[in-house]
Amino acid sequence: MSQFTLNDGLCGGGNVLSAPDRAWTPAELKAQVSQWRDRLREFPELLSGHASVGLLLDNGPHWIALDLACSMLGVAVVPLPDFFTVDQQRHLVSQAQVGVLLTTQADKAAALGFSVHGIEASVDSHDILISHRAFAPAQRLPEGVHKITFTSGTTGQPKGVCLSLNQQMAVANALKQVTAPLNIRRHLCLLPMSVLLENIAGIYAPLLSDADIACPPLAETGLKGASSFDAQQCLDTIGRYQAESVILLPQMLFALLQATSANDVRVRSLKFIAVGGGKVPPSLLAWASQLKLPVFEGYGLSECASVVCLNTPEFTRAGTVGKPLPGVSVKLADDGEILVRGRGYMGYLHELQGQADAQVADEWLPTGDLGTVDTDGFVSINGRKKNLIITGFGRNVSPEWPESLLLATGLFLQAMVMGDGQEQLSAVLVPRMPMNDDTVDQALATVNAQLPDYARIGQRVMATEPFTFDNGMATANGRIRRDAIARHYSGVFA
Repeated sequence: MSQFTLNDGLCGGGNVLSAPDRAWTPAELKAQVSQWRDRLREFPELLSGHASVGLLLDNGPHWIALDLACSMLGVAVVPLPDFFTVDQQRHLVSQAQVGVLLTTQADKAAALGFSVHGIEASVDSHDILISHRAFAPAQRLPEGVHKITFTSGTTGQPKGVCLSLNQQMAVANALKQVTAPLNIRRHLCLLPMSVLLENIAGIYAPLLSDADIACPPLAETGLKGASSFDAQQCLDTIGRYQAESVILLPQMLFALLQATSANDVRVRSLKFIAVGGGKVPPSLLAWASQLKLPVFEGYGLSECASVVCLNTPEFTRAGTVGKPLPGVSVKLADDGEILVRGRGYMGYLHELQGQADAQVADEWLPTGDLGTVDTDGFVSINGRKKNLIITGFGRNVSPEWPESLLLATGLFLQAMVMGDGQEQLSAVLVPRMPMNDDTVDQALATVNAQLPDYARIGQRVMATEPFTFDNGMATANGRIRRDAIARHYSGVFA
């Protein structure tokens, strides 16, 4: 498998902080990486490629050190999101042939079929356990796979996306290049490190830029699980660490905008706030601009090692997800689907199982997203191809179109439009605050006035609760699960 040395730039001149007054220097990071590398060498199934390493850890310096140690050994690493259910985590462990698990949760390790092999380090009184699972893998993992990241998806079990180290480093280097004019010296990790976007843009890119990485436990950032977020606690942490860059999901941005103000000293250090993982309502971006917050929308997908396009201070255009990163090309298929080339595509784990070597194919990759590319190269996302509604009159409508207009009113936190095969479209709405029927109807009238007759909303219902990961109506990064919502509200619309 592809390996690298610590001279390749990933242990540069920045510190790794677990608290404002507690940090590893670059030399200490290198020492920790080497220590973890030597510990993992004790497992021959890892070195032979028959097993992978699972990381089920809270954010912190050891997460980074373990990730880099696996890279040094050429061992595949599998981040296990703590917000996944135990059944989903079992699926990950089985599919990715996880043989060694690093975690502080002894009960979780046991539930996943692991037994404690030893204790290597302690983090805030929590021991990092090296747990081992005895199993007889039928085959080696494909050569060249460095990371297997599982997408939460919108249906079924998570899918494992295989990534090479070179793919990930290409994205990190491109991010370093486009953000270099900002001279960002400290990034604060607010998303779980098990999320690929934070892993690439929040760890690798800062390491390559010799910037500090602040990685306190998630409890300090305000993020609890996949559906709960304390904005005031997050703002306090941003101020405490004097963060210059952060990565947010759209629902986190909304909560922060509600909780802050134009004269909030806690956010004055911020130079770059990247928002991704879901469509950002234009009203949120306008709100952030009013507060003088440097918010920039981007776009990516796991298959391309996260970020594909990004707005930056140098090149930004409202209503778009920015220009493609250096090394990436974007074009449209005949039906408007966005195609991406330049990062390569290795494949899904289930497609590669049984293959001795996983090749990175440099060909046009269908993203499943519909969009446009303007004459200056800025990319706009209109919706998912598979979400396309065909009305009873045979007209095609991307539900994200009326949904974006509903969200742009500023009255709704979430919206889901349906109506396949129906004479009119219907909407399930999650209000930002309590409102009467007249206010809702006036908002719908405003939205419908911007739409052709076949795309107008004829019926609506107010949701009984927000769409969340916990109730099964949203993915971990906030994307709505359309099938689940449609089933839940199927009896409402005649």
